[in-house]
Amino acid sequence: MTEKPTDHGILERIHALVAEEKQLRAGGHGLSHTDRDRLRALEIALDQAWDLLRQRRAREETGEDPDAASERSVNEVESYLQ
Repeated sequence: MTEKPTDHGILERIHALVAEEKQLRAGGHGLSHTDRDRLRALEIALDQAWDLLRQRRAREETGEDPDAASERSVNEVESYLQ
């Protein structure tokens, strides 16, 4: 059985993803194709993590079970209007 993520766990994941993103961008010489692909994957993972955290917090604020929130698909998260 997979354990549901906690807000703290999601925030830790966000911080780790941001740190990796900063490290990639700090290279200063432009990014290789592999680095650009990894950066895009990091951006998508960050979008999904932030979305899950927002879902959990919204459920908690409305008296619902935050553990009922689930990670949405890449297509769903990436299609939101900014």
